[in-house]
Amino acid sequence: MVKNGRWNVREPDSYEPINIAAKGEIMAQKKILLREDEMPTRWYNICPDIPGGMQPPLDPETKQPMGPEKLSVVFPMALLEQEMSGQRWIDIPQEVLEIYKIWRSSPLVRADKLEQALGTKAKIYFKYEGVSPVGSHKPNSAVAQAYYNKREGVKRLATETGAGQWGSALAFATSKFGLECKVYMVRVSFDQKPYRKTMMHTYGAQVVASPSPDTNFGRSVLAQDPGSNGSLGIAISEALEDAATRDDTKYALGSVLNHVIHHQTIVGLEAKKQMEIAGDYPDVVIGCCGGGSNFAGLAVPFIADRLEGRKVRFVGVEPASCPTMTKGRMAYDFGDVAQTTPLMAMYTLGHDFMPPGIHAGGLRYHGMSPIVSALVREKIIEPIAVPQLETFEAGVLFARTEGIIPAPESCHAIRAAIIEAMVDKNEPKTILFNLSGHGHLDLSAYEQFFAGELHNYEYPAEAITASMARLPVI
Repeated sequence: MVKNGRWNVREPDSYEPINIAAKGEIMAQKKILLREDEMPTRWYNICPDIPGGMQPPLDPETKQPMGPEKLSVVFPMALLEQEMSGQRWIDIPQEVLEIYKIWRSSPLVRADKLEQALGTKAKIYFKYEGVSPVGSHKPNSAVAQAYYNKREGVKRLATETGAGQWGSALAFATSKFGLECKVYMVRVSFDQKPYRKTMMHTYGAQVVASPSPDTNFGRSVLAQDPGSNGSLGIAISEALEDAATRDDTKYALGSVLNHVIHHQTIVGLEAKKQMEIAGDYPDVVIGCCGGGSNFAGLAVPFIADRLEGRKVRFVGVEPASCPTMTKGRMAYDFGDVAQTTPLMAMYTLGHDFMPPGIHAGGLRYHGMSPIVSALVREKIIEPIAVPQLETFEAGVLFARTEGIIPAPESCHAIRAAIIEAMVDKNEPKTILFNLSGHGHLDLSAYEQFFAGELHNYEYPAEAITASMARLPVI
């Protein structure tokens, strides 16, 4: 039963699939794939095209713009060059393209059954990144990062992961290039998602819960709070410490940074070609936002069209429990709790913000990509926040109509797409969203949802105010 954009998932018999053939309607092509020789061969860098420009990262000691020299301790030079590049296009190495071909192109799919259930005249499309070997968009950057590290003689990578998608992706990528991998997994997800750990182990990675006893910073957190749920900020601190204290190791980050966004633009570049094949173009582009990589990956190539005058909107969706863009502040802040990263200009809730243990673990980060933040600043991206229960309701409706069980993170994008479609059910708009991953390893979250054990949580304003009061003084 769909009412006001909500669906009562407690009444499954209330949804009756519509037989299109019985109505004599002609069904458009369900999904569109590109041939391998049609795949993009370059990533797009939007940084030089952003109105108002990008603010540089700052050295936390001097408060001056930070060059690549200090960062080369934890990142390979090729990625630092991409991070600071002013070139609009970056060639994708052939070795990376060959691995991409295992699952790319990913399909562009028309969500016609969801449209029917909603009773809307809107056309809803989704780009399905769950077809990758690990079930999400994350390998688009993981493969590239493993390649560049291997090329520069790195033997081992250290990283963090929230829900486990990024850790799984880097474990997969390092296995392809013969690198060792250690993953610091946020404790709450480490406990909630055991099969993500199994996937990482299968690809040969070592996985520990963060905060861990393996690093000085992890031990300090555990000393203060032995039962800590952890956070991405803490896990990043541990992985950075790991990389900085070993000569054979570099650090890999799955979101936020510019070079990660560049790698993810293959999603939107494919989608533009596929929408053209479909004879359509989006009025609105939607994605869930944690650090910003999957949303920006889809949206950025379309934002280039908007900057050239095309009419298209962009909606970034975050959890009400971690409202970085909707209740945070654009400011210089650290990317981690231990204050070891450069200061980045981004929307932030404060580097020591401690999010609740929601199941959308990939969205539990205090900051937002500087690229996405700059686009929010310029009012090109419209941020919204949605509560947890509504996202699971949307995910269940999507599963029962389109057949794909979405990851809890992706449910946020589905919820926003439903909201857009139901603003005016008679408006024939075109909606495109990124279905960033499947939920096959998140079924315990759905089990809790059906049992009534999940709840909405809105982060208290006073807690945000307290966290923001500790922002660095520039």
